[in-house]
Amino acid sequence: MSPTLKRILLGLGALLVLGLLAYPKLPSFTGGEAEGNASTEARGSGGGDALRVDGHVVEPVLLEDRVQSTGTIQANEYVNLRTEVAGRVETVGFAEGERVRRGELLLKINDNELQAERRRTELRLSLATQQEQRQRELLAEGGISQETYDATLNEKNVLEAELQLLDAQIQKTELRAPFDGVLGLRDISPGSFVSSETTVTTLQELNPVRVEFTLPERYARRVTVGDEIQFTVEGVDDEFTAEIYALDPVIQQGTRSLRLRARAENPDRQLWPGNFANVSYVIERFEDALVVPSIAVIPSLEGRRVYVLQDGEAQPRSVETGLRTERNLQIVRGLAPQDTVITTGLQRLRPGLPVRLSETTEGQLPEVAPGEGAMPDTETTSEETEQPGTDDDATVQ
Repeated sequence: MSPTLKRILLGLGALLVLGLLAYPKLPSFTGGEAEGNASTEARGSGGGDALRVDGHVVEPVLLEDRVQSTGTIQANEYVNLRTEVAGRVETVGFAEGERVRRGELLLKINDNELQAERRRTELRLSLATQQEQRQRELLAEGGISQETYDATLNEKNVLEAELQLLDAQIQKTELRAPFDGVLGLRDISPGSFVSSETTVTTLQELNPVRVEFTLPERYARRVTVGDEIQFTVEGVDDEFTAEIYALDPVIQQGTRSLRLRARAENPDRQLWPGNFANVSYVIERFEDALVVPSIAVIPSLEGRRVYVLQDGEAQPRSVETGLRTERNLQIVRGLAPQDTVITTGLQRLRPGLPVRLSETTEGQLPEVAPGEGAMPDTETTSEETEQPGTDDDATVQ
């Protein structure tokens, strides 16, 4: 054997020995893949390694489509009291801030000239009445003509009309309460000269009172006369109730809002005209609504869906939504009471993925925030479009 061949054989033998020594340390591709698959399956099927999520158990609750607004308290009736004629004030027959009855005399203007004219007219009328009676007897006996009697009768009728006119002018010198109410502060005193432009005082009916408020124009077709509202005012802990009795038939162009008025009882005078009112109006009530957190609803190409917990696995469920509040959505189709809707980990969910609940909520969800109203869920919001896992889930059926 040549020296070269011997060296080659020795080198091959050395390589073979090194290969045998290193063989146990090499990874087994078939065995390692099998172990990895087995481990994955074990994590998938084992409860301890299932994806931990939070859920909400759907239960029928009372859902109110409530809108918040602001308004102003107004007197049910209000008037600035002024005299119809000019003159000097003779008497003031009321005290500031007192309650008065309709027809009660509040102020009297000097009417001496009118009273004197009335007495003169009464005397003339008395004389004309006597003359008319005598001439009527003479006419019956044929002592005077019909023309003479008619002239006397006409004069009597004219004097009666003049007397009625004077009574009306005298009545204008008296200021009387046009309705029951509470008087304000007076701005005149006895001896003051007033005209028809002078405000003597104010008169307000304070029980009941009116509440005037506005709603966005989108609610115009949903408002009904006779509905009740609740409101509060500063400085009073009580909540008051009023009934809508009128609404403006025109949308305000400047604010795109609808003006409404409601009437509230005010027996204890806790409500003052001018009070700022925080108004809450329930436009519609749903007695057995199914409501879920908005975060649990995922938009997809086919509509909207949620994931429900079913036999320990996450399963997609197509749903139809109704009203939206600040945090929640009404589900009108696709869910049933006692379904558990998954609310966290949505970006990792896939149909059939084993899940395990960490925390569960149920029953009534948080109410709508003050100043916000429930709205029909007709548009996809940024909260929905940015929902993690939307793109992946859109292709899953």
